[in-house]
Amino acid sequence: MKINAFIFARGGSKGVPRKNIRQLGGIPLLAHSIKQAQASPSIARVIVSTDDKEIAAVAMEYGAEVPFMRPAQLAGDRSSEFEAWKHAVEEIQGLEQFDLFVSLPATSPLRSVDDIENCIKEYIVSDADVVVTVKEASRNPYFNMLKVDREGYSQLVNTGNDGERYTRRQDVPEVYDMTTVAYVATPDFILSSEGVLDGRVRSVIIPDERAIDIDTPLDFEIAEFLYSRINHENN
Repeated sequence: MKINAFIFARGGSKGVPRKNIRQLGGIPLLAHSIKQAQASPSIARVIVSTDDKEIAAVAMEYGAEVPFMRPAQLAGDRSSEFEAWKHAVEEIQGLEQFDLFVSLPATSPLRSVDDIENCIKEYIVSDADVVVTVKEASRNPYFNMLKVDREGYSQLVNTGNDGERYTRRQDVPEVYDMTTVAYVATPDFILSSEGVLDGRVRSVIIPDERAIDIDTPLDFEIAEFLYSRINHENN
């Protein structure tokens, strides 16, 4: 089975300017995902999709391939990353066929190689169209998440069957937060779908400490702290 890893890293990040090449633990953020993909025994190629020449140069410095540049219309603040996935698949399929697409966002630098392998294995042994990663949610729409109605009153986001209200957290349905640790699908699913949740979705649970998604300066500070702690524990 030919499995390609893709890392999508546009140049115009606003929450954390130049986020994808900002240093984390002594190397650019992007390089963590590259190195993790390279260490994964299932991955055949590591491909970076970017619109930015500096990011492309960093990617190649760390051993990733940049066989195409992403068009500007797929790299704006409001651009759909799923459309960038489609573009990447089409570009690579124009060169060679492959069996499985694995997206490893640069914004999740604390994933482990085992996390990647577990997602690939889940895809292979299941009937899924796509495998995503999740973490246990800290809040629950059946218990402690509220919405505001048109009159300005607060109420639970969800209730149980027949309007049942839960009074103990232990009784509520389990819910999870999606993470950006990894996504696995076939090229055909990506090209024929409008979004990652269009098909049959399976999920792999990731511990909180490996599931951070860097979107803000505070996220970056938390990632730096966790990265330092993880490396201290491993040394």
